[in-house]
Amino acid sequence: QVQLVESGGGLVQAGGSLRLSCAASGSIFWLYAMGWYRQAPGKLRDLVATITAGGSTNYADSVKGRFTISRDNAKNTVYLQMNSLKPEDTAVYYCTADLQLSRLRDSPSYWGQGTQVTVSS
Repeated sequence: QVQLVESGGGLVQAGGSLRLSCAASGSIFWLYAMGWYRQAPGKLRDLVATITAGGSTNYADSVKGRFTISRDNAKNTVYLQMNSLKPEDTAVYYCTADLQLSRLRDSPSYWGQGTQVTVSS
């Protein structure tokens, strides 16, 4: 069982930056692929970024070049650095975890409670 707790959301002006953090419980965090999803009002939940246990990353086209996912296995924490934020980035952001990357990309086993990010124009 893995518990995920996100932090770092908030209100920021367009062009600004935020860093989301996700603290995970459990002693085998380093084995898990981690990801960030987001859901805007009235829209489907979208996969934003993933990072494998080995550190390989992948991003949605909409955030490439602006967002960076990283992990610190010593702290059981995954981060999402968000730069050059746009109003369309406004959403609830969810941290996710799964032992299998393929499942993480489709239907992750573990979800955090979500953190709101609002970008004003």
